[in-house]
Amino acid sequence: MTFQQLLLILRARRWVIFGVLAGIVVLVLAVSLILPKKYTATTALVIDMKATDPVNVGAPAQMSSGYLATQIDIISSERVAQRVVTLTGLDRVAVLQTDWREATNGVGSFQSWMATLLQKQLDVRPSRESSVVNVSYTGPDPEFAAAIANAFARAYIDTNLELKLEPARQYALFFDEQTKDLRDKLRVAQGKLSEYEQESGILSGDGRFDIENQRLAELNSQLTQATGQRAESGARQTEVDSLDSMPEVMANGLISGLTADLVRHEGERSQLLGKLGENHPQVLQLSEQITKLRQRLDAEKRRVASSVTTTGRISSARVSEISADLERQKKRVLELKGHYDKLSVLQRDVESAQKAYEFVVQNLMQQRLISDQNQQTNITILAPAEPPLKHSSPRLLLNMIIAVFLGTLFGIGTALVLELLDQRVRGSEDLVQFVGIPVLGIIPVPAPPRSGIRIRRRPALA
Repeated sequence: MTFQQLLLILRARRWVIFGVLAGIVVLVLAVSLILPKKYTATTALVIDMKATDPVNVGAPAQMSSGYLATQIDIISSERVAQRVVTLTGLDRVAVLQTDWREATNGVGSFQSWMATLLQKQLDVRPSRESSVVNVSYTGPDPEFAAAIANAFARAYIDTNLELKLEPARQYALFFDEQTKDLRDKLRVAQGKLSEYEQESGILSGDGRFDIENQRLAELNSQLTQATGQRAESGARQTEVDSLDSMPEVMANGLISGLTADLVRHEGERSQLLGKLGENHPQVLQLSEQITKLRQRLDAEKRRVASSVTTTGRISSARVSEISADLERQKKRVLELKGHYDKLSVLQRDVESAQKAYEFVVQNLMQQRLISDQNQQTNITILAPAEPPLKHSSPRLLLNMIIAVFLGTLFGIGTALVLELLDQRVRGSEDLVQFVGIPVLGIIPVPAPPRSGIRIRRRPALA
């Protein structure tokens, strides 16, 4: 079928097309006027996706992808719808209770049934490139539609807050149980530490081990010094046989003085011997003095040698005494070290239990603060719903435009169907197609006569 044939068909059956179009338009108009009017109320919500929690400091969860889509699903959820039923008091309306029993025979929950009805008339749409979400509800009454839309916004805010607080409450219960357990463990660890301190008589952190260890170091130093002195005294005792060469003898001032006097008296005696002889009284007196000086000098040397020997014995005794003290101190330090090692283990147990207890208590207080005192949310009602002045459906103008469009399509379709059922020759192309004979010529249709001019017919020839 060519376009020319289509135009000829539509021209020939134009009254059918107009009839179908008029019928559909009239039908749609009647239905639009008969249908009850519905009103749509809209509440605008702002969801702050950059808000931070003053308790849980960190990256906000709403910055994650899909957060806004999740919030839209929450608004449209049955949980929010059931809360709307409770907030608006629809569960106390006797007529709705009767409708629910008739529809479900009392099976199921009225809250769930009513929530499903509300969800069917709910429309949640986010704004483009913004954090504003429009919550719209369509109902037969403008006041009712606005009330339900505002109730959905309020129920969503409350549900969002509950979803944030419920995990905090569960964590608070968990940390509360853990706190009791860790408190008992801390008490047991502290009891073991105190019991061992009482048994050993040593307090952790009292510094006794450091004092005893310092005492051990001092004894080691004293032993080293006493050993050196004993070795030195032993070396000097070997020189007792040659008293004149002993350093103590040579350094003794009295011995030096006595030696000088002895040398001086011997010099005087030698001079007198040459002059007076051995039996002279002066020579005898000097000899007696020299003898006394030698005796005194020998006695002083023996005293010095005796003091060196005594010093050696004292040094040896001192080394033995210090060695014994050192051994006792070593045992004491080792004993204290064993006590302090066990005290250190017990102290670490107490510290570990203390840290675990403090960590759990801190988390418990944080979760309690969230669950009990944090009533902040990142959702704000930007514009509450107001009762609409005009109905949202039926939309008469839009319905008429759609009716004209659909009526035209159905009219054209009806004309084509009728043409298929009753085909007629509309032009030369149809004649060639139906008869199969080529067209030799086309007699033009005579032009209609002009208005006001009459054509006189000639009488027929006999």
